[in-house]
Amino acid sequence: MQRYFIANEQLINNTITLHSDDAHHVKNVMRFRIGDNLVCINENEQTFKCEILELNSDKVIVRIVEELKEDRELPVNVTIAQGMPKGEKLELVLQKGTELGLRSYVPLKTKRTIVKFDDKKEKKKIERWEKIVKEAAEQSYRSRIPTIESPINLKELVSFSSQYTFKLVAYEETAKGSEEKSNLKYVLDNIKTGDSILVVFGPEGGLDEDEVLFLENNGFITCALGPRILRTETAPLYLLSAVSYQLELLR
Repeated sequence: MQRYFIANEQLINNTITLHSDDAHHVKNVMRFRIGDNLVCINENEQTFKCEILELNSDKVIVRIVEELKEDRELPVNVTIAQGMPKGEKLELVLQKGTELGLRSYVPLKTKRTIVKFDDKKEKKKIERWEKIVKEAAEQSYRSRIPTIESPINLKELVSFSSQYTFKLVAYEETAKGSEEKSNLKYVLDNIKTGDSILVVFGPEGGLDEDEVLFLENNGFITCALGPRILRTETAPLYLLSAVSYQLELLR
């Protein structure tokens, strides 16, 4: 069934009101009719099967039929912090990362980051990114929408990282030895349900040595992502796939 994320205030007395883009999608894209069913997920990650009661010009009203019990989220919190890649590459990471279980995305300002935008453009960009992850979360039957942080630099990232159980930085130039190659495996073998992992990726030109050293001096460990060199838009998806395989298929 088609899914829609709602704010808690949209739920009143067992009915839910869908507005704007969601109402348009119900009526004009899906072409639902009164009596049809759809799914709504609130901010508490409660999932409801609903029946359409009213189709109006500016809103759709549905009635909760039953609460559904689902378990489709990764058992750990995975945050990707990435030197902002250009154009569609970042949007690809957001869309596919959401499908793979991404919990949060942090755009990074690094020395080799090419993307630049002022405060006005930043707000518009983040609104677009939020729409992308919302649609991807609905399509992939997620119970929550990943969060997108405002762009920050590495110093700000260090402060942000204090809440995480594991902190990694993907850096192929120094991840040549056996210890660095095993770091990701160690984390995946030891991470537990409810833990959190923050993984840093560079932009197209990668992180430079000083940036990696700064992160290492602040509690991050370097890791390799297999024997091949991955593009900036591929590496986060590799990481999320590895986490999913380790925690959802092997256990």
